[in-house]
Amino acid sequence: MSPILVIEQVLNGLQSGVMLFLMAAGLTLIFGVMGLINLAHGALYMIGAFAAAAVAGATGSFLLGLVAALTASAAAGALIEASVLRRLYGRDHLDQVLATFALILILSEGTRWLFGSFPLYLDIPDWLSGPVRLPGGIRYPLYRLAIIGIGLLVALGLFALISRTRIGIRIRAGEADREMIGALGVNISVLYTLVFALGAALAGLAGALIGAIQSVQVGMGEPVMILAFVVIVIGGIGSIRGALVGALLVGLTDTLGRIFLPMLFGLFMEPTAATTTGSALASMSIYILMAAVLLVKPTGLYGSAG
Repeated sequence: MSPILVIEQVLNGLQSGVMLFLMAAGLTLIFGVMGLINLAHGALYMIGAFAAAAVAGATGSFLLGLVAALTASAAAGALIEASVLRRLYGRDHLDQVLATFALILILSEGTRWLFGSFPLYLDIPDWLSGPVRLPGGIRYPLYRLAIIGIGLLVALGLFALISRTRIGIRIRAGEADREMIGALGVNISVLYTLVFALGAALAGLAGALIGAIQSVQVGMGEPVMILAFVVIVIGGIGSIRGALVGALLVGLTDTLGRIFLPMLFGLFMEPTAATTTGSALASMSIYILMAAVLLVKPTGLYGSAG
């Protein structure tokens, strides 16, 4: 097995992991602070991708597309929170699931009405295109390295926001005891809207960044949502650190499993059987990982029992 292949696939796993982190960080914040199960988070990822593709296509600027993705997804998140989700905080989780599932349908059909049913394409800018040479003679796409860097910078920014700012203190306090901080004069409605808009912006950023690698199409957020839920279960609900660790574990497990498990089975099985068995086991690997983590720590790696 080539060391270069291993390093390339590890980098692919890291890139997948940081994208999952951008999705899962907002999702775990929303659930941790508000106690809200938001199935529509993937639709905000889609909105960010479509906004980026539309603006970048109209202006020719990838950076303006990223700004549009952040703005559109944050604005959509704030509007959804204020108009729909605010009425669900006191309801049970089944009501939240049904309402946010309805939002998926509404946002998907609304996007289809605005942009049509055909995929859009977001081009990688010239200054991020092409491969870069890494130590050891490895050639790896510069854009994918940029995604890894952006994801890690966002993670550092979130850690700083949560641990070192006044709004971060309020977010952590709201997660611990929302009634108490309301009694102390904090405007809970504004805090919830800010948290939801932040989570939506992160999802929109992820959609915009991945839109330059994949096609931008209606429904693109639903498969990512499943992985994001796996991430927050592994990492622990409400934990940003858990979201980062869980996302990297899921990204690496999924990517490396799809490449190397068929190779492993090929050592003692016929090629066709090895490919079939390895691919099937690879598709289950992240769920096996989740089950193993929950057996050892039922609250996730960094979740609290409270």
